[in-house]
Amino acid sequence: MAGPPVALQLWTVRDSFAADADSTLAAVKAAGFAAVELAPLPPGLTPERLAALLARHDLTVLSIHGDLPTAETVGRWADLARACRCPKVIWHGWPRDPRFDSLAGVRDLATACNTATTIARDHGLAFGLHNHWWEFEPLAGDRPIRVLHEELDPDVFWQLDVYWAQTAGVDPAAVVAELGTRVRSVHWKDGPCVHGRPMVALGEGEVDVPRVLAALTQPVDGVIELDECATDPLDAARRGRVYLESLSG
Repeated sequence: MAGPPVALQLWTVRDSFAADADSTLAAVKAAGFAAVELAPLPPGLTPERLAALLARHDLTVLSIHGDLPTAETVGRWADLARACRCPKVIWHGWPRDPRFDSLAGVRDLATACNTATTIARDHGLAFGLHNHWWEFEPLAGDRPIRVLHEELDPDVFWQLDVYWAQTAGVDPAAVVAELGTRVRSVHWKDGPCVHGRPMVALGEGEVDVPRVLAALTQPVDGVIELDECATDPLDAARRGRVYLESLSG
């Protein structure tokens, strides 16, 4: 399904990026990526410096990961978004919020996300949520992700992490169907779908990537990420990009 170029989540290369952002972005470009998704920036790297490095290596920013925007922090979000010419900001959702312990807490979290959406929108930003596995774990006869989906402002979009969904024991393609057009970004990952075991290149693990692609009814942003990898993470990401692009045409 045609859409923006496949991006690399820079968390995949976080150690080398923190040590030398310039050479890491050069390597990302050499691996065939035309776009990246930002993780929280390492200390000392300003939005302006990052924007200059991205321009040097002809890399665009597809979306930006960070903490839940608040009135106190949205200015930093807006400055980074402006410098990188990217209005899409995504709450990475890490670590697990204790409000996932109860349905009342999940509803309270949805309210907090709706407030963040309003704050982001007032600064010209589009706001999305990224899932892990706990959104799918049964809670009082329901699932947190369904409660969030019903309670969230219509402007909030989902960045569906297919790996964590499958690790939680659900079918990512079924989740795509359930969340519908609110899914506007996908985190593509692969591996054994077992906590504590390293991820592998897309198409070399347990995730049925063609089935998930077939479930999508609209173009979405595609982002490749390897949280942990037993081999070279950038090479695994490159192989995953080639595989995904071969399926997407």
